[in-house]
Amino acid sequence: MKNDISAGSINALARCISLVENEVNGYEELLASLPTSVTPVIGITGPPGAGKSTLTDALIGSLVEQNKKIAVLCVDPSSPFNLGALLGDRIRMSQWYDNPNVFIRSLATRGSLGGLHPKIIEITDILKFAGFDYIIVETVGVGQSEIEIAGLADVTVVMMVPEGGDEIQTMKAGLMEIADIFVVNKADRAGADTFVKNLRMMLAPAFTNHANEIPILKTVASKKEGIRELSVAIDYVLALQQHNDKKEWLLTEKAWHLIQQKRMTDVSRDVLKEKIRKEGKEFNLYNFVRKY
Repeated sequence: MKNDISAGSINALARCISLVENEVNGYEELLASLPTSVTPVIGITGPPGAGKSTLTDALIGSLVEQNKKIAVLCVDPSSPFNLGALLGDRIRMSQWYDNPNVFIRSLATRGSLGGLHPKIIEITDILKFAGFDYIIVETVGVGQSEIEIAGLADVTVVMMVPEGGDEIQTMKAGLMEIADIFVVNKADRAGADTFVKNLRMMLAPAFTNHANEIPILKTVASKKEGIRELSVAIDYVLALQQHNDKKEWLLTEKAWHLIQQKRMTDVSRDVLKEKIRKEGKEFNLYNFVRKY
């Protein structure tokens, strides 16, 4: 399967992602055999209704025009019944499903609090191996808890809309931490220029010179306006990229989780219950855990 993926087989790639999602036997060995890759990951996030899917669709078009091969992961809310992606149809991106240079996969958050899929790092690594020029991760948009995307992505695009108003202040801390580029979408609406001006004023104290300012772009994604400028800004940020502390944080969290999971594989609830029963009335939970 690994050879099929490297040869460009979309069917093999889709099957491999499913194997990882469902933790089928052998998936860990497959992941361990993947070579290191520097394929850039573009994260697109922002509040619900900002137009993330429309912007992603337009950005795909801009990159395809540049003869780039694109993989897109759309992380959607989970169905409470089967944990599947509620927005899995992705109607806005339907024009790309038959394009050989575009691979789109919807993933459910499955209850992940950071707004991402619990296997997002693993799936992204598989896509990097598949030889794409860019990987776009569009998140569910859950506000400040979405710091995870800043660790996963090499460049994080935070979307806002002119109606945000006072939201700028309430979201300030989270946005300042994760944004590499701000996009004010639906910029043809009233108040867009004022919104951009206020956003610039809010960000100004954080930057000592123009070189490290966060770009603020206006787009009308539904009309494909400002998309080419966004593509240029993404490449510019990638070219300037330096050390990413957030990526180290995310990888540390993931490593801690995987190590904890692996060390717990030989722990059985039934065995614990039986041992606790044998302890009788003198049972002390904390001494028991220390000895185990």
